[in-house]
Amino acid sequence: MIDFERFTLKNGLRVLFHQDLTTPMAVVNTLYDVGARDENENKTGFAHLFEHLMFGGSIHIPDFDAPLQNAGGESNAFTSNDLTNYYNVLPKENIETALWLESDRMLSLAFTPKSLEVQRNVVIEEFKQRYLNQPYGDVWLELRPLAYEVHPYKWATIGKNIQHIQDATMEDVRVFFKKHYHPANAVLCIAGNFELEEVKMLVEKYYGEIPAQEKNVRMLNKEPEQTIFKEKTIYRKVPADAFYFAFKMPERKNPEYYIVDALSDALGREKSSRLFVELKKEKKLCSEIQAYITGNTDEGLLVISGKLHNGVNFTDFEKALWACIGDFSKSFMSDDEMIKLVNKIRTSKEFQEQGLLNRAMNLSFFELLGDANGINEELEIYQKITVHDIQEIAKRILKQTNCTLLRVIADNNETNG
Repeated sequence: MIDFERFTLKNGLRVLFHQDLTTPMAVVNTLYDVGARDENENKTGFAHLFEHLMFGGSIHIPDFDAPLQNAGGESNAFTSNDLTNYYNVLPKENIETALWLESDRMLSLAFTPKSLEVQRNVVIEEFKQRYLNQPYGDVWLELRPLAYEVHPYKWATIGKNIQHIQDATMEDVRVFFKKHYHPANAVLCIAGNFELEEVKMLVEKYYGEIPAQEKNVRMLNKEPEQTIFKEKTIYRKVPADAFYFAFKMPERKNPEYYIVDALSDALGREKSSRLFVELKKEKKLCSEIQAYITGNTDEGLLVISGKLHNGVNFTDFEKALWACIGDFSKSFMSDDEMIKLVNKIRTSKEFQEQGLLNRAMNLSFFELLGDANGINEELEIYQKITVHDIQEIAKRILKQTNCTLLRVIADNNETNG
């Protein structure tokens, strides 16, 4: 059970406080309700660009990192298709340094041409290194637009192409910031050895005067139900042939989300999972195989991916995979399998909640979904899942008409597909 308090400022900033009397450290976590899905299709990569711009100087503070480091702290951030999260960890006695820094960049960035140019170049270089010049790096640049037709999940967080970041203007940046980076579009979580009244006083001191704005109302294109098998083969300079089977799955708030999550674990999370045992260990068709979910807020994907053994062709592997999936959908898991599955999920959840930073980030995420207390309800939801639930969802999800397949064939000539 993770205890927390909640209050909201007049400008709309939602604040969570998690007390931990055992630690000398404090966490200031700021989650903004903006991700790649909020971008214009012709100007993608902006949410990720802002992850970097937010460290490039704010309206009153030219250097974000130096004051925090002088206070014994560290910070970082990450962006997804659904959100952007910034966090600071520092000694509790220096928490005001983090609040001062975070509130100033929520108020406004400096918007200097130098900062934009520096961070633009950083992002472009990241695009090249991680997505274009790395084996299998462009898989999601290929798979997303294949799996999604209209929903903005059809482009990756890094963006559709480098040109969108290269062409970003200062006006583009200002408009994006004003729309998404303000109190009503954020969740602030403070964790550490404090008292609630002290936290309220500090938050009001640093954030209370930031002007209120109306929260943007999302009107995203609804992804149509997939009714046909979609496939694409690309040729790349990679060590081995690879496969990515992507199945549409329910959105994050749907109760069936948890069942699909459990299904993915049963299929390919560890060495005792069905796909690993049958296709890798017994039939030796692949050198690696795993199943996982993208965890998106809107309709996401259950992905089965891996690499073929040398000499194995896709035809034989795909036949064996679909047969394995068919057998799994028709036969119930044993009670012993189900007990082991739930125990592994519980252990994983408990591990995720061990660190102060993880608790702060998870509280923020569940508050963004609608209620921070969801963090305390998840395990009970998983424990109520039955073998019948998993079998029924497998029948509906794991079918060819709900599948998008990307094949990556190792080819030194790199004939693009």
